[in-house]
Amino acid sequence: MQERSSDAGRSAYRPIDEGFSGGSKRDGSAREVYAMTTSAQSAALAKLEYSHGKQLAQQIFHDTMAAIDVRHAMQAKLKFEGNALLAGEVVHPLARPPRVVAFGKAANRMAAVLHEILGGRIEAGVSVAPAETQHKVAPFQYFVGGHPYPNAASMEGARAALEVVSHLTCEDTVIFLVSGGGSAILAQPMDPSITLADLIEFNRALVTSHLPIELINVLRKHVSAVKGGRLAERAYPARQLTIFISDVPDDLPSMVASGPTMPDESTTEQAYEIAEQNKLAQHFPASIRGFFERRELPETPKPGDPRFANSYYFSLLSNRDAVQAALSSARRLGFVAEMDRGTWDADYRQVVHSNVAALDALSQAENGKPVCLVVGGEVTCPVTGPGMGGRNQAFALFASRQIAGYSRVVLSAGTDGRDGNSPTSGAVADGQTVSRARGRGLDPDAYLMGSDAYSFFRTLGDTLYTGFTDNNVRDVRIWLDFGV
Repeated sequence: MQERSSDAGRSAYRPIDEGFSGGSKRDGSAREVYAMTTSAQSAALAKLEYSHGKQLAQQIFHDTMAAIDVRHAMQAKLKFEGNALLAGEVVHPLARPPRVVAFGKAANRMAAVLHEILGGRIEAGVSVAPAETQHKVAPFQYFVGGHPYPNAASMEGARAALEVVSHLTCEDTVIFLVSGGGSAILAQPMDPSITLADLIEFNRALVTSHLPIELINVLRKHVSAVKGGRLAERAYPARQLTIFISDVPDDLPSMVASGPTMPDESTTEQAYEIAEQNKLAQHFPASIRGFFERRELPETPKPGDPRFANSYYFSLLSNRDAVQAALSSARRLGFVAEMDRGTWDADYRQVVHSNVAALDALSQAENGKPVCLVVGGEVTCPVTGPGMGGRNQAFALFASRQIAGYSRVVLSAGTDGRDGNSPTSGAVADGQTVSRARGRGLDPDAYLMGSDAYSFFRTLGDTLYTGFTDNNVRDVRIWLDFGV
């Protein structure tokens, strides 16, 4: 796998200070991308003509990002009333100001909004995110952790998090704000012999493999001092509430950021088996490889452990929210839209073929009406060359060959604003992409084998720039068929 995982009437393009951040002059800014869509432009796109296909797909994606805005979700789903924080059906009493630990791609945004919701009633806090924030609040210490590989600040942030939740009593409360990317962004090895360089090498071996995120995180959990429930273990006996944004399959919440606050269902035996079956240990640094070879990994706390008796969990956003938002946007534009029912988390080529078959069936069932197929999840995409790109751009490039000559469009993008080692969130392609590329002397197969889909789409002007979105609920794929 290559990794470097609106409301009706609201504009699909939003200014940077209303939920999106990042973007340099070189890469295109989020402000430029989301600046404005006039009513006349929207009306033109609403004709559902193939000539507007790529713009329509991008509008659906931008509508989706607006609908899953973290600030909007937190303000809608969290309430502070009568000295209690209400999170869905969870009522969490706050007899005294809580301590807060935020980590992951949405950490800074989640920390700032919770501070607003609680009216500043936070005793102390730590926020570890992959980028600086211009909106720091006084109770928090801020760290810029690394992603997709940990850095020194990832370890400094983890130590600060462990410290802020230590030596608490049953009268204290800790609120954890967890989002995707936390596996690298918050990092502390379980043994002092493991260095930062070792952690980087370990993570590089994992994220460039073909493994899905849930298997990668089984391995991460068992070499960490914070993952796999160990951060919550340190916070015991305090009352704990975890509010999380999921970037994993919905039935695997303990895999978000490798589950620092949740009991771990996986075992050391599974970790050994995954490493052996996939011949991974040989790529691990010696300090970590030795634990696997000697089978000496320490076990993580399990479900039923009494130290989790006062721990509660609330899912704020997930990939299903993004998929539903995309469906709503497509239907408002006039498409017959359906969610793909096939496998979302598999090799990108397999998913492309499955999606095309589903799109064929939907188009035939609707007798040639404009249709939209929405897909979520995260495909796997082995690194096969030294280029720039990620799973989404590789997906769009491979898909472009399957729709060549047809009145079809495909968009694939990450909701975090970054695809692999590129500065983009993804790419969009249509039935003319391959012919346009060949007209410029570009060989799609060569770019695909070189893991250089970013350069391919950048040359054609079909990359998607959002900047960091302060969010991460996996990927969204949008397929359009105009039936002509």
